[in-house]
Amino acid sequence: MNLDLTGKNALVCGSTAGIGKAIAKELAEMGATLYLMARNEEKLKVAVSEMNDSKGQKHSYVVADFSDVSSVKTAVESIQNPIHILINNTGGPPAGPIIDAKIEEFTAAFAMHLLCNHTLVQGVKQGMIDSGYGRIINIISTSVKIPLTGLGVSNTVRGAVGNWAKTMANELGVHGITVNNVLPGATATERLSSIIESKAAKTGKSIQEIEAQFDNAVPMKRVAEPHEVAAAAAFLASPAASYINGINVPVDGGRTGSL
Repeated sequence: MNLDLTGKNALVCGSTAGIGKAIAKELAEMGATLYLMARNEEKLKVAVSEMNDSKGQKHSYVVADFSDVSSVKTAVESIQNPIHILINNTGGPPAGPIIDAKIEEFTAAFAMHLLCNHTLVQGVKQGMIDSGYGRIINIISTSVKIPLTGLGVSNTVRGAVGNWAKTMANELGVHGITVNNVLPGATATERLSSIIESKAAKTGKSIQEIEAQFDNAVPMKRVAEPHEVAAAAAFLASPAASYINGINVPVDGGRTGSL
């Protein structure tokens, strides 16, 4: 099985922490040269220094704020080398019931996720076509399959990204470019910690009780570690996944109640 990414360039978004950083580490281990993208330059510098460069890679970073689509466009256009692997990943919208969501919350989330993803694909597409290698992997959520309680805006926007990705897969497949979605379940990240703290505050339960609820909702009785989600993304980025296109891959320990 060919998992070697030597000579391939990967742009990994949201790569200073959590799932994004874990994916970057996996791709570097496989030989890819990384361009890390996030909004905090100091954290980017630290993340770059932590990446494996044993195959002679020269990792670098670009600064972009996903709340500003023009910032993302400028950042991707600044990369001179072709990008072979694009990891679309950014933090989710604030939690809350959909009935209470403000119009501005939908607008901001739509721009941060779908519009930024689209801008990045447009920025790297030609390089993928010219080099004969393209992998676009979107880190979304299991809410693409079954909406999650209390995540109204996120459920809505994630679903839009899922359908955008399937349409993109249909259009880019002719060029040998694959477009796939990884759907993490509850994963031990800063975002999950924030959700747990919010639920604890609203319900009056302890953080430990809420953590236990998340664990017990999964057949494996635990939430995921970031590297477990990263492994799925890394495989989809590899040459071995050349004929896997337009699919959703849940990484949730079996929690999602559908096939």
